[in-house]
Amino acid sequence: MRSKFRIVVVVFLSSFQPLHGQQVPTLAKEVQKYVRVQAKRVVLEHVRIIDGTGRAAVDDQNLVIEGGKVSAIQAGADAPAGEGVTVLNLRGYTVMPGIVGMHNHLFYIARPNLDSQWHDEQPLLVPQMTFSAPRLYLACGVTTIRTTGSVETYSDLNLKHEIDAGHLLGPHLDVTGPYLEGSDSYFIQMHHLSGPDEARQFVDYWADRGVTSFKAYMNITRAELKAAIEAAHKRNIKVTGHLCSVTYKEAAELGIDDLEHGFFVNTQLDPDKKPDVCSEGEGTPTLQRMAPESAEAKDLFDTLIKHHVAITSTLPVFESGGVFEADGVHPRPPLRQQVLDTMSPQGIRGSGRFVDCRAGSDREWRRGRWLWRPARNRIAGRGGFLTRRGHQDRDPEWRDLPWPAGSDRHDCGGKECRPGGGERGSVDGY
Repeated sequence: MRSKFRIVVVVFLSSFQPLHGQQVPTLAKEVQKYVRVQAKRVVLEHVRIIDGTGRAAVDDQNLVIEGGKVSAIQAGADAPAGEGVTVLNLRGYTVMPGIVGMHNHLFYIARPNLDSQWHDEQPLLVPQMTFSAPRLYLACGVTTIRTTGSVETYSDLNLKHEIDAGHLLGPHLDVTGPYLEGSDSYFIQMHHLSGPDEARQFVDYWADRGVTSFKAYMNITRAELKAAIEAAHKRNIKVTGHLCSVTYKEAAELGIDDLEHGFFVNTQLDPDKKPDVCSEGEGTPTLQRMAPESAEAKDLFDTLIKHHVAITSTLPVFESGGVFEADGVHPRPPLRQQVLDTMSPQGIRGSGRFVDCRAGSDREWRRGRWLWRPARNRIAGRGGFLTRRGHQDRDPEWRDLPWPAGSDRHDCGGKECRPGGGERGSVDGY
């Protein structure tokens, strides 16, 4: 009960906040039933406060909200209620800013006719979750998301407008455009670029529709990526990437702003890597061969730092695969009964098979993954960037903020957030 209420407090603090001075929208009836308090002035008394700046938590505080914003933080005291004032005694609970997710999708992965032996049929599909995904994010305290690649982009844009207007429930959305993908793809629902000219047209079209970022994908060519980056930067829009055909160093030199999934999909040292072609290992050989303290890694770090390229680690994606204590890696925690209670029988069986499959198949990949975790701090300590957004601001332009040198804490502004879960509402790493 305590953890559930804690999430409600986070959502209350951050949802439906006006954008840059705009008035709070009138909430539809279907939205109002999820809002516990709508008073002009609210006092959360005797709470523990985590302010998201890295400072230590402060116990026994009163937090005052007026007009949808935090107006004061005071020493804990029994506050009097009055006309237009609601007081909530939350002694023993913790309040923190809403989480700003840096890698969040509004779809999931579906493998048609998947059986107990992991056989399925093509094509691989990504069904949209326009109803459930926004609610899952919000329920986990994620009050702003960057969709980081969209499949039904018109749906995402319309959903954003409906949420902003108070008609539907969900977090603030920074909608990423459709995937910038090359001539081949794992997903039938992705558009395949025909060359640099179309990449420019693609960016211009979707920027005109209102997307606030773009994401390059695994089979894009260097020429297409360069054209897309140039077109996006002319509009002050940033480009991130889940890459394979283009290495991290190549992408940095082309001007990319961000790279997804840490260093796990860098193909620079894959033995079969050819220019503009995704390698068979999709980065696993590089992860095994390029030790964080090696000359190749140092050169990569220097390149990323020089070009101000941010890294989004998305660690929960990789934590979802089972690991062993014997590998020197903390084991994947078992699913809580509360989670199992929300799953279908097929989902429960599937989650068990996934853990068993991953635990027994790619030990070396998992060992390399663990060895690369300190690389995040090496980059940060030298002035590099990791995406971290821990505030409930509504600036539509996502920013790369410097990570404190030597920091080893988890990011409460994105996919690595503890507690709260940066992307618990999503089930994939794409």
